[in-house]
Amino acid sequence: MTVYFIRHGETDLNRQNIVQGSGMDTELNALGRAQAKAFHDAYQDAGFELVVTSRLRRTHQTVHHFLEQNIPWHQTADINEISWGIHEGSSPNPERHQAFYDLMANWKQGNLDAAMPHGESARELGERVERFLSWLRSREERCILVATHGRTLRALVSHLRGNNLADMDGVAHLNTGCYVVRFQEDGVVFELENDVAHLEIANLLPID
Repeated sequence: MTVYFIRHGETDLNRQNIVQGSGMDTELNALGRAQAKAFHDAYQDAGFELVVTSRLRRTHQTVHHFLEQNIPWHQTADINEISWGIHEGSSPNPERHQAFYDLMANWKQGNLDAAMPHGESARELGERVERFLSWLRSREERCILVATHGRTLRALVSHLRGNNLADMDGVAHLNTGCYVVRFQEDGVVFELENDVAHLEIANLLPID
């Protein structure tokens, strides 16, 4: 089985550095839609037998052109973005920056149960990502496209590499950046990591 994991295209809140998380069901902006089209143009002949997305619109819109081809589509909240609790929808400010710095420091020190108020912990994110990967491994399709979110993609890649979630900030992700993973009986092989060649060709590199 070969699985293509991508982050959704850009939204206006991405551009404005406003926290989205699982509670903000935003849509792609014009650049995000162009990124989605560029990804489709580059991978339309990959032979996807199944498209999997989160339940949030920005992932649906990112794979819209594939769905138009009547490829089977499965939605799951297991790959929704992490919940950032009370900070979702907030603009950059010193209080928010400090809260995120403190949370990241907790995770890096191994306190994976730390979370934003009313938000989700790294451990909770990891549990649903593990559940999703177990489901994915049970599929019979040989070529699958998965559209998800930045923090969730970091958790997915970390699990696939066998790394602790305390180190997941080391996983790079750009809008529509693509990880291609080949699942084998004895493990997984990463064939591409955060690949954005399709954006470079179209001059559509996202804002990090």
